[in-house]
Amino acid sequence: MPAGTLGAPSIGTHELRTFAEEVFEPLQRADQRRWAHAYLGALLSVPGKKTLQRLAKAVSPAPAAAHGLQQFINASPLDWGPVRRSLARAVAAQGLPRAWTVAELTIPKRGVHSVGVHRRFDTELGRTVNCQLATGLFLAAAIGCVPVDWSLLLEESWCADEERRARARIPPSVTARPAWGHILDFAADVSADSSLSGIPWALDLRRTAEAGTVVEGLARRGLDFVCEVNAAEPALPAYGMAPSAGLGDLLARSHPRRPPVVVRRAVTGRPEWLAVHCGEVRLPGRAGEPSGGPRVYRTLAGPGGVGGPGARYWITSLADWRAEEVLALARHAAAGEPAVRDLGHFGVQDFEGRSYPGWHHHMTMASAAHAFTRLTARSRVMALAAPDSACA
Repeated sequence: MPAGTLGAPSIGTHELRTFAEEVFEPLQRADQRRWAHAYLGALLSVPGKKTLQRLAKAVSPAPAAAHGLQQFINASPLDWGPVRRSLARAVAAQGLPRAWTVAELTIPKRGVHSVGVHRRFDTELGRTVNCQLATGLFLAAAIGCVPVDWSLLLEESWCADEERRARARIPPSVTARPAWGHILDFAADVSADSSLSGIPWALDLRRTAEAGTVVEGLARRGLDFVCEVNAAEPALPAYGMAPSAGLGDLLARSHPRRPPVVVRRAVTGRPEWLAVHCGEVRLPGRAGEPSGGPRVYRTLAGPGGVGGPGARYWITSLADWRAEEVLALARHAAAGEPAVRDLGHFGVQDFEGRSYPGWHHHMTMASAAHAFTRLTARSRVMALAAPDSACA
């Protein structure tokens, strides 16, 4: 379709055009950049469900629009990695970044052919569902919490079946990996970009297997972090040769010799005073990982008595930060959860394609749409998203 017939970009403002040019600049082909701009504009302008057919109608009434969007999302060889890095840089440059965090996204599915679909127990719903499960990397910032990267969790039943892999166009390099492995993949990408690597991480690892491996992985890459872990997380005294124990038990043994730090934090605008116990630990070495040896981490435990039923535990690399600053950073660990719910407005649940590249292309576009709304004044966003703003 000739570039002049694309309707969705014309609904955009100067802000949208500038944003699209910046984020989609890594796309080498001009037609890919035009279709990306069109798809982004359609996601922002179409109310309700974001099916390909409805998005195509916002782009152009011509039948070729549906074919063009279909080709762009499902068949285009565009590399989503550079686009996502460009998106992350745009948010970091303009959004006053505070922390990296991660969150899970469950996408219910009816059939069995969408890439990665499987049966799993959903703790929120209290029942087993047929779904895709994704992990998102979010940048918590003053403008809100914005997704900038995604991984799709694939079970061995998908990765070991060559016919299934071929049908879903899963790249040879993609293997079945646990959720914590995807977190370390995100960390590797962030650490390779000097404009992003200085932003600290805030993670809730209480339900994450191999939480200690994640902590060590962040530290090896020179990334600052605060990670909440379970009381039973294996730990070693910072100095000496004592055997490993659960973090809660280890701190309970030492905290009587250390007075708590009283910190002030604001909760819903009201000051709250907490007694926090600070300490130092090492982590046991793991198979295939460098020894925990000399690396010492700071720990925080509170509120209340260490070892008590309500106590919470954090491990951090931020040895020079005040306790209240570390806890303020730790609160960003939950920032991705409301952002995941908000993503429903940008079509993350509506993609009907079945391929691995198609899913990643759509999630990249939905993330860009979400970021644009955070980087633009609310009044401008509402005008852009009004139903009568779509081009005929």
